[in-house]
Amino acid sequence: MIKKYDSIFIKQPSAQKALEIKGLSVFKDALFFDLEHYIYKKPICIGVFGCCFYDKDIEELKVTQYMIENKTDAKSILKMAEDYFINMWNNGKRYIVTFSGNNDFTVINYLFKKYKLDFDINEHFFHIDLQRQYEKEIHSSIGLKALEKEFGIVRESEVISGSNLAKTFSKIVKDNDYINRMPEKKKEKILLYNEQDVVSLFDIYVNWKSVFKN
Repeated sequence: MIKKYDSIFIKQPSAQKALEIKGLSVFKDALFFDLEHYIYKKPICIGVFGCCFYDKDIEELKVTQYMIENKTDAKSILKMAEDYFINMWNNGKRYIVTFSGNNDFTVINYLFKKYKLDFDINEHFFHIDLQRQYEKEIHSSIGLKALEKEFGIVRESEVISGSNLAKTFSKIVKDNDYINRMPEKKKEKILLYNEQDVVSLFDIYVNWKSVFKN
């Protein structure tokens, strides 16, 4: 299992610019979540679990990522995800922000049940889907990368297609030695891509009113 933890300095965001849910700006009590996964007819595994939250006391975005290295990690990554969510719940997080997150929820909840882990994200966290929020306010559909452009977000990593990620995770779960043949740069590229997804969710959420004033 590859475990990566990152801390990113974030100047205290303005609640006045942030998206409001039921009249409240909840970014201090929220998780920002994205999965990379492998599905073949049904969910097979999580390839990368990525989540972050804002630590207001030290003005840092705390990013946690887990990436599978072999077939046996398929259950381990789920147990670590469950532990992460429970820990965040115990520390007062009550919201989870995604972009088109229902698919990720379907995958992870299916795998939780498959491996007999008694956890359901929807029973613990109120879901805020930025894609749905955009469609609700702007009455049009949009992808995450296009939405990032609206906010002036410039990625360090190149975009990786879902099909290419799925092919990589398929090789990882079928060949225990494949991860050792993977170039380190490829692993770093996948993790950076996922990290920038979750960081973008935070940036978009806390600057929502700067772009969509009405």
